[in-house]
Amino acid sequence: MPSRLSSVSSVRVRTLVYDALRQLGRPAVPEKEPQRPAVPIRKSVMAEYIVCLEDGRKLKMLKRHLRSTYDMTPDEYRAKWNLPADYPMVAPAYAEKRSEFAKAIGLGRSRSEPEPEAPPARRGRRRAAA
Repeated sequence: MPSRLSSVSSVRVRTLVYDALRQLGRPAVPEKEPQRPAVPIRKSVMAEYIVCLEDGRKLKMLKRHLRSTYDMTPDEYRAKWNLPADYPMVAPAYAEKRSEFAKAIGLGRSRSEPEPEAPPARRGRRRAAA
């Protein structure tokens, strides 16, 4: 006895149920739309900060953010966004500041190089007062 509320034939219902059950065994394939960077790649490296292409955050150091937020290594990040191998993970001004600090405290010098010594103070007899 057909329902007054339904206008679907029994053959059509059978086909719909069969198709739905057949789809249950298949893995869902989401249509992946290529992700767009949060900012243009050329504008992602500024002197004082680097902009994360994933979420648009301005950071001095990108490596830790990538690992903690996206579980991604710098190489994976570069591959995902087709970035060159020398793409920086640290803001240029920050890297320069750290480099200057390291040089100031003596890092980067090899131990084989003796430290430059000041010339010895001249010792001699005092001149007699005239």
